Amino acid sequence: MTQLLAGDTGGTKTILRLAELHETQSGPKLKPLYESRYVSAEFTDLVPMVRTFLTETAEAIGTPPKPQKACFSIAGPVVNNTCNLTNLSWMLDGARIRQELDLKKVQLINDFAAVGYGITGLEAEDIDTLQEGEPREDAPIAVIGAGTGLGQGFLIQHQGRYRVYPSEGGHTDFSPRNELEFQLLKYLRDKLNVNRISVERVVSGMGIAAIYQFLRDRDYVSETPEVGEAIRTWEREAGKGEKTVDPAAVIAVAAAEGRDRLSKETMELFVSLYGAEAGNLALKLLPFGGLYIAGGVAAKNLPLMKSGIFIEALTDKGRMRPLMERIPVRLILNQNVGLLGAALNASRL
Repeated sequence: MTQLLAGDTGGTKTILRLAELHETQSGPKLKPLYESRYVSAEFTDLVPMVRTFLTETAEAIGTPPKPQKACFSIAGPVVNNTCNLTNLSWMLDGARIRQELDLKKVQLINDFAAVGYGITGLEAEDIDTLQEGEPREDAPIAVIGAGTGLGQGFLIQHQGRYRVYPSEGGHTDFSPRNELEFQLLKYLRDKLNVNRISVERVVSGMGIAAIYQFLRDRDYVSETPEVGEAIRTWEREAGKGEKTVDPAAVIAVAAAEGRDRLSKETMELFVSLYGAEAGNLALKLLPFGGLYIAGGVAAKNLPLMKSGIFIEALTDKGRMRPLMERIPVRLILNQNVGLLGAALNASRL
């Protein structure tokens, strides 16, 4: 059996997985053999990390692993199978990694492209349907995911298999829909001293914090002392290397637990903006193969995502509403979808 090595590599952590490829009548199936997580900054490069992983794997499974092919999803732009990681001083080169690890093939792919490949390997329990729609097997698939930034991409069938195409759609213009959102746009332009605001500035983890600050500074709703102090601590830590507060998490938890009305209003506006941008992507691609919502923000706020706010914003496209209501919308629950995608891509090398 062919052994494959897959990695989900980021500035903070890296997850590595060894899998075994089995060819079946329904297509390739992957059997995970061993998986481990590492702090990226504790290694000078990906190669020594992989060597550590292979040593641990041998001890865990009782036999030396012999992967032939590998694919690593990278949090950063990949050009000609090379990448400078965005938040880590690693310069990765697929050819060098292949040679130093004695592998037959190595491919580096963008982390959001890996999510796209992972969609093709999801099981029923890995997704939650937000809108049934009218699925078509021959249609494109779209994927959007808010996290640190806002990833967007799409899949198209080619010769019996899907090909993944990433995009930079998160950097398109933020387009307000009403007076409150126009005020948000002006607030961000003034605060950041820029002329243009991308949709990623509001539909992302940093967008949650920005929306909270906007509503707070406009006295839209009063804040509770507990949440307010946490956000002010985060603001004081701006520019520092170590942060003690994750503002998006603080706001989301307070909203979910009903402890802070300002947090609740923040998250509802965020989800509406998220749905509106997902609808914009759907209008451009008509993804009747499915519009998939990725990223930890959506999965960690499932009740709010399923409240109707997201789908109402997605379908609120004037004369195009009937068309939007036909698009299947699915939320990815499996937070290792990128790692799964890297493994599936490795199987195709």
